[in-house]
Amino acid sequence: MKHNFNAGPVVLPKEAIEATINAIRDFAGTGIGLLEISHRTPGWEKVMAETEQLWKELLNIPEGYRVLFLGGGASTQFYNVPMNLMNTKAAYLVTGVWAKKAMQEAKKLGNVEIVASSDDKNFNYVPKGYTIPTDADYFHITTNNTIYGTEIHVDMDSPVPLVADMSSDIMSRPVDVSKYALIYGGAQKNVGPAGVTFVIVREDILKKEKGSLPTMVDYRTHFDNADPRNNSMFNTPPVLPIYTMYETLKWVKANGGVEGMYKKNVEKAALLYNEIDRNPLFIGTAEKEDRSLMNVCFVMNKGHEEKEEAFMDFAKKAGMVGIKGHRSVGGFRASIYNACPLESVQALVACMQEFEKMHA
Repeated sequence: MKHNFNAGPVVLPKEAIEATINAIRDFAGTGIGLLEISHRTPGWEKVMAETEQLWKELLNIPEGYRVLFLGGGASTQFYNVPMNLMNTKAAYLVTGVWAKKAMQEAKKLGNVEIVASSDDKNFNYVPKGYTIPTDADYFHITTNNTIYGTEIHVDMDSPVPLVADMSSDIMSRPVDVSKYALIYGGAQKNVGPAGVTFVIVREDILKKEKGSLPTMVDYRTHFDNADPRNNSMFNTPPVLPIYTMYETLKWVKANGGVEGMYKKNVEKAALLYNEIDRNPLFIGTAEKEDRSLMNVCFVMNKGHEEKEEAFMDFAKKAGMVGIKGHRSVGGFRASIYNACPLESVQALVACMQEFEKMHA
């Protein structure tokens, strides 16, 4: 049996995969496959509307927000955000590679203030005690750092519009969406396959004059066209990944919603972190208070560094897939997103314990 710990794309609910396969063969009884239908098909318009409704229901998204389904990945939003929201200055919290990339894109478009950074310790912690500048047009954070295994666990208060890249922890824990002006992310962690990007945006922050930005970059283009009174869709959406997202969100709802996901994720993370802390061969890389529930990063403990390759080979033979750490950190990374079953985490823990017996 294979246990999928890939960081992204990742393990998905089997029910969502099967439903997508069936829809590819025949979408909603039309006799035409999902990959061949027009996005103006009434059945597809229903999927679009229900997918947004699932987002709103699962995250308790307040009135005044819309959920947009766009192409280009989260990296495209690195410049879409400043193009839509920056007038004079933006503020950024730099907690990892992706946060840094987002900041660098914003710098191309205007003045950027870095309020804090954990670069000094290779991003193994989340900075505290910083001050958000009140003259910034927005404050940008990356809530979960897949490479380094750190996570911001609270929905902070911000004196300026708060923008968050939640690519890798959306739907994994309850979120007070009302504290954010905009939330975005790639789907390929917790809510679907690669190919679609979600943007949860509050209408009142879209203040730039319509037509002043390139059409596809302007959030209002998609915001207005996604209005159910229009339901016109400005351009062809990424149909296949949206459908898998739709089925994935139905699975989340059927399994206790976001609260249910959070409870299971806490259990999985505790099991694996407890083993890392107990096992003398391994040591975690992130500060304990900032450890991610989604990406568990660890290395061989001091005195056992030479065993890294041996453990990697041992784990692969035991069916562990995708546990090699990012090259900037090394060691190992087990990504335990929503659809990663507890049984896979138990198998990894057993693998670590067996390796310990072999090398005691």
